[in-house]
Amino acid sequence: MTEPVRVLVVDDQALIREGIASLLGIEEGIVVVGTAEDGRAAVERAVETTPDVVLMDVRMPGLDGLRAAEILRERLPSCRVLMLTTFDDEEYVLSALRAGTSGYLLKNLPARELAQAVRLAHAGVAQHDASVVRRLAGALDRAPAVRRPDLTEREIEVLRRIARGATNREIAAQLFVSEGTVKNHVSHILSRLGLRDRTQAALYARENGLL
Repeated sequence: MTEPVRVLVVDDQALIREGIASLLGIEEGIVVVGTAEDGRAAVERAVETTPDVVLMDVRMPGLDGLRAAEILRERLPSCRVLMLTTFDDEEYVLSALRAGTSGYLLKNLPARELAQAVRLAHAGVAQHDASVVRRLAGALDRAPAVRRPDLTEREIEVLRRIARGATNREIAAQLFVSEGTVKNHVSHILSRLGLRDRTQAALYARENGLL
């Protein structure tokens, strides 16, 4: 049997925090290892309990969720941070992506969908609310060009196709190379640019005028 996904729930509102913890606690394959009321407590609890996924609100007093996510990425690189909030503000969404989070969800989703999002985050699959994706698309359309990345021409071409939503298989067919070669290119792109996943890669490509 696979080990259950260990989750830390972070929210400054006690009722919501405990409610989410209770709901996740009865889901198969998930165990809640603790809760925290703000970003600072979240970092401390995460270091103590080493969760697989931290489910965290964005806006909290003191250290907010975005800064806490950045700290957790440095201290616990294998831990995934999934933002859960009522705010779909464009600035928060972009900041969350830059902080290396594994998703941005709104609190109005059903409990089972939240549990599935936690499982997927643990598996390395980013989850974003539909309205958040629309916000992100609008932000990308307005993002100015900044600089070109330190990549080969072939890697830049792969990055462009990632930003357009192509899968590894589709990129391989378009560039007439093997899927394994594409996977190697993607891994190098993420490593060279300090990015966590394809979503961040797409954001980087748009911000740097590669589309």
